[in-house]
Amino acid sequence: MLEAFLHGFVLAFGLILPLGPQNVFVFNQGALQSNLIKALPVVITAAVCDTILITLAILGVSVIVLSFSWLQTIVYGIGFLFLIYMGWSIWKSAPSKDEQVESKMSAKKQMTFAISVSLLNPHAILDTIGVIGSNSISYTGLDKLVFTIACIGVSWIWFFSLAVAGSVLGRVDTTGKWMIRLNKLSALIIWLVAIFIGTELIISLFK
Repeated sequence: MLEAFLHGFVLAFGLILPLGPQNVFVFNQGALQSNLIKALPVVITAAVCDTILITLAILGVSVIVLSFSWLQTIVYGIGFLFLIYMGWSIWKSAPSKDEQVESKMSAKKQMTFAISVSLLNPHAILDTIGVIGSNSISYTGLDKLVFTIACIGVSWIWFFSLAVAGSVLGRVDTTGKWMIRLNKLSALIIWLVAIFIGTELIISLFK
């Protein structure tokens, strides 16, 4: 069981560590909200989405769903358009202290965006299926359950930690200058991911 736990923990941590749209969004909300409690909707939603994806990947359900090429094309298309929109929203947001009140997202909007960046990111879905799903095949019974719990646990701990880190930056950055720079960088990262997804979309259309 210990081997299954360590395997799941290290594997999930390695997958979730790279800076992508999901991580950027959770961190930004932690920084922009007036306190950590108000950023909990995005943390919980992102973690729940990861829990669902990981569970489906380990059960093998998601492999069946994405075996349809037309469905993959739709996922890529929606993901590309949403990431372009999200990048623009973050780029033009005004995080200075006087304007933060107007730019803060409501709990409902946080949850909607979190669901979108979690479930409309094809690379994240394919990584979960291809890596976590395939690695879980070597386990059965209790070991498989422990492996699953370890993977899911990493997501919950990671997203909460990101929100805490963002909250710390938000309090330290009294002028809002660092948040402006962070937002520009975040938007560029999101657009870069969108370009990769757009490339995959074009390739899938001309196969």
